[in-house]
Amino acid sequence: MEPGMEELMPRLLPVGDCDLAEDFDPTVPPRTPQEYLKRVQIEAARCPDVVVAQIDPRKLKKKPTVNISISGCQPAPEGYSPTLKWQQQQVANFSAVRQSLNKHRNHWQSQHLDSNVTMPKSEDEEGWKKFCLGERVYSEMDALSDNENLGIDYMKVGFPPLLSIVSRMNQATVTSVLEHLISWFGEKKFTPELGRWLYALLACLEKPLLPEAHSLIRQLARRCSEVRALEESKNEEQISALNLLICLVSRYFDQRDLADEPS
Repeated sequence: MEPGMEELMPRLLPVGDCDLAEDFDPTVPPRTPQEYLKRVQIEAARCPDVVVAQIDPRKLKKKPTVNISISGCQPAPEGYSPTLKWQQQQVANFSAVRQSLNKHRNHWQSQHLDSNVTMPKSEDEEGWKKFCLGERVYSEMDALSDNENLGIDYMKVGFPPLLSIVSRMNQATVTSVLEHLISWFGEKKFTPELGRWLYALLACLEKPLLPEAHSLIRQLARRCSEVRALEESKNEEQISALNLLICLVSRYFDQRDLADEPS
């Protein structure tokens, strides 16, 4: 070892020359403390200064990255900021929905799904978008014609978040579907179908939040505030729905820095 390194890395086991037996063999288990320390010194001297690991990149699995932004929400358009009383009432209603869902979850899990309901696999992003939003919204088609309105085709209009469906979703699936829909919302407009599913998934989300879920709901609230700020027609029903999602994220899930200031 170089003199400079000796000063930075003093020996933890300062062992001098030991009186070892003539038949000392470093390849066999040590019989005395002196033999053990001598063997450590010999092995350390044989170690290369630099070791390069041989890694097979095919065996590496991509891990999810959780990005948590600390930026807040954009303020509501003038005259559309929700009152504190309204926000408190929505939190109370939401809490009651969650309690009822948890209480009756086993009952709804036991209910048979209709033959036309096939839930996609958790990782099937496109499948879940079509399942929740329907072909019409997913493909950005015009409204259904009068002939098509005679019967409900859930493949076209999307399956509603029925209790018999959401009760079958474990937390991994809830988080995955929430991520799929928030990703969709990041580039598309807000629709009633999307709003219903986002509310239902938040109702299924367990506390305390995992880091990934924490990041997702903050992303959702910020996106809602962006869409709300750009709402030119001042559609009261849509602004109210966006206010509701921001309210639940900020006040029920304790992301207070994202909360709307009471009007």
